[in-house]
Amino acid sequence: MRRNKQEWFGNIKGDLLAGIVVCMALIPEAIGFSIVAGVDPMMGVYASFCISLITSIFGGRPGLISAAAGATALVLAGLVRTHGIEYMLAATILTGIIQVILGYLKIGNLMKFIPKPVMVGFVNALGILMLQSQITHFKGGVELLVLGAIGVAIIYLFPKLNKTIPSPIIAIITITVIVSVFNIDVKTLGDMGEITSELPKFLIPSVPFNMETLKIVLPYSISVALVGIVESLLTAQLVDDLTDTTSDKNRECVGQGLANITAGFFGGIAGCGMIGQTIINNSYGGRGRLSTLTAGCAMLISIIVLNKFVVIIPVVALASVMVVVSITTFNWNSLNRMIKVPKSDSVVMICTVIVVLFTHNLAYGVVVGIILSAISFAAKISEICIKKQDINGHIKYIVTGQLFFASTLKFVNSFDYNESSSNIDIDFSNVKIWDESAVDAIDKVVIKFYKNGVNVNLIGLSENCSDLIERMAIHDKPGGLDVVAGH
Repeated sequence: MRRNKQEWFGNIKGDLLAGIVVCMALIPEAIGFSIVAGVDPMMGVYASFCISLITSIFGGRPGLISAAAGATALVLAGLVRTHGIEYMLAATILTGIIQVILGYLKIGNLMKFIPKPVMVGFVNALGILMLQSQITHFKGGVELLVLGAIGVAIIYLFPKLNKTIPSPIIAIITITVIVSVFNIDVKTLGDMGEITSELPKFLIPSVPFNMETLKIVLPYSISVALVGIVESLLTAQLVDDLTDTTSDKNRECVGQGLANITAGFFGGIAGCGMIGQTIINNSYGGRGRLSTLTAGCAMLISIIVLNKFVVIIPVVALASVMVVVSITTFNWNSLNRMIKVPKSDSVVMICTVIVVLFTHNLAYGVVVGIILSAISFAAKISEICIKKQDINGHIKYIVTGQLFFASTLKFVNSFDYNESSSNIDIDFSNVKIWDESAVDAIDKVVIKFYKNGVNVNLIGLSENCSDLIERMAIHDKPGGLDVVAGH
């Protein structure tokens, strides 16, 4: 009870102000992603409200901002083009159901397998992508560059005068006033699509409830569910690192699922955790669940109640906020650390960034980064050492390291199979035997010695390693491990 109270009311002022700032950044994103998906702009607004409301209550990471997102919109765009909006709503609901199931199956526990270099590359790529996405809003004339510069300057300088009011709000209001007073012709939020004052309504997708419909929506739902979970959990992990706190990743999966189910029934598109907006929330003091709730509610209220004002906000004003966020998102310290950390870590980080920038898909970058990290780790631990001792004619080989598929070749090639002695020992006291390849390699060594008339004693095996060899070794070939003493 105390923790729940702290998560909701432990930072009321900071959460409310940060939520309002995030609201300003959510509006163009929700509208823009709706256009990407090929649906009415208000569907993105409804989705963002529903998702923010539900994740603030059921999510596992306080301070995480979830809403209609570009990653999910891109996947659903194909379904909208081929089968229409109703099927998209059905797919959104099914997406939520899949995510709830995955949450109960503890898929969030897999986050521990994402290495630090991948996380750093993920964050750096995000900062670059955010900056790239805003450049287009400054094209079209010198006045856009001037307005953008004014916005960035206000965001950086206003806190020196007053830290009570978030500087992005001041920047947005100032640029809007300048554009209105001087009648400057720039793109506004109203130009991005029709923005109405209608509240979301409960509805059931008008699709046939049969196997044919399931065949249509299931592939899209699985893709959106996985993409949404990856981005949401990475965002949660990022907030964990920024705030030095922990979160319940499995609960976050369930929360995201419930949010998408709700969004689908209220005419919204699927969404997930939004890294850029979450960083904005964190940067301006948002720490609790109230900040997430405020962001979604303030956005809907802004659209419904302040419709006439919202539609005249210049897009460049919001772009200036995102530029500052992208600059602060990039982990500049990672550039200095590249000469200090192992080269393999730097390679993983850089490759993660490159893949994300080329594919514009954060999930792809993470997958590639994890694979490279796994390969690097396997290469590092595959170093196995074999030392030969000759004590008064008694030959003993001492093996040290990890014996698995990546180290078997060196293991097999490290012995002198033409020993003059008729009996040798191989000491495995400092070896961990991992897989079938390792057992097969030991089998090969014993057989090679046997063919040259040398008997092999395997000594120092742990009980687990001995059991593994006993189960998997070749027992029907001359010289197999079953004929070797010293098990």
